[in-house]
Amino acid sequence: MLETALRLFKERGYDKTTMRAIAQEAGVSVGNAYYYFSSKEHLVQGFYDRIAEEHQAAVEPILTGGEKDLTARIRGVYLGWLDIAEPYHEFASQFFKNAADPDSPLSPFSPESEGPREAAIEVHRRVISGASVKVDPELAEALPRLLWLQQMGLVLFWVYDRSENAENSRRLVERLAPVTARAISLSRFRILRPLVKETHELLSDFMPTAAGMAASGKPKRATPKPPDAKPSAQES
Repeated sequence: MLETALRLFKERGYDKTTMRAIAQEAGVSVGNAYYYFSSKEHLVQGFYDRIAEEHQAAVEPILTGGEKDLTARIRGVYLGWLDIAEPYHEFASQFFKNAADPDSPLSPFSPESEGPREAAIEVHRRVISGASVKVDPELAEALPRLLWLQQMGLVLFWVYDRSENAENSRRLVERLAPVTARAISLSRFRILRPLVKETHELLSDFMPTAAGMAASGKPKRATPKPPDAKPSAQES
């Protein structure tokens, strides 16, 4: 059914494709269609899951093949995603129109997208842990999420990339990977400690699924204490 849905999204557009049409083309009853996928959004989530699984499988040789250079690992993972996503490039913009809505379950930041999002972040965690570079301990947990955010920027660029075989997106990766690796390497130097600390706090407050995110999706701010408040036992 997922294959049928993707074909119809490509032919008719996401908004004009109904669950009834998908069921009819797939040769199943509408009731059965809703049994497996409760909505079109659920179908697209299935697509997200597939992309995440295929990407993990495609980059496994890069992650476990003995390559320790961080630039090569970042480059391989980003290019691997472009290779996996290329067959869907033609209608990716249709998904993006919905994914750009912060209230949409198709948003990469939504609770519904947590599975593929965390799978992608885990790939980036392995990118860093398997590299020879020394990482600032304060940034170790935040860096995979930062790389995922960078990947989201690459995805946006790719969606609008009309060059042949998304060549401009590949050129971007070739330029981006060494710059990113260099920035990660430099983060451990003492002179950059204030910047590292600020970056860590920023990511902790605003990254999806981080401890600083409230249920509403807005960053949770610390509640200010009144001037005469006494410190707690833990603070004293």
